[in-house]
Amino acid sequence: MGESSGFIPYTAFSAKLSYIEANEDVIKSFTKALQKGMDFVNSHSPAEIAAAIKGQFPETDDEALTMIVTRYYEQGSWKKDLIFTEEAFTLLQNILEEAGELAQRVPYNELVITAYAEEAAKD
Repeated sequence: MGESSGFIPYTAFSAKLSYIEANEDVIKSFTKALQKGMDFVNSHSPAEIAAAIKGQFPETDDEALTMIVTRYYEQGSWKKDLIFTEEAFTLLQNILEEAGELAQRVPYNELVITAYAEEAAKD
């Protein structure tokens, strides 16, 4: 799907603004840890990635797991950073709207904060 649709933020994390403001250190640390994972994925081979995640998929043999990771790798499914772009946000809303799951669109700048991801990408 990634090849034909572009980057869709299948995984996103949300928190109330009051929580973010009261726990900025947690948000920064969490985001930096996720970025470290993205950095690992983008700097290692599919076989190395498969070996690193093997513990999460004990029922999947090494060859199959490497094949799956290779497919994601070749499709460019992983971004270099965690920045939730307006383009990706719009694409997600389009998909949700077309599926009848979105009652009302929300402006990007009212819902998305990219400062933490931008900071983590620089480190």
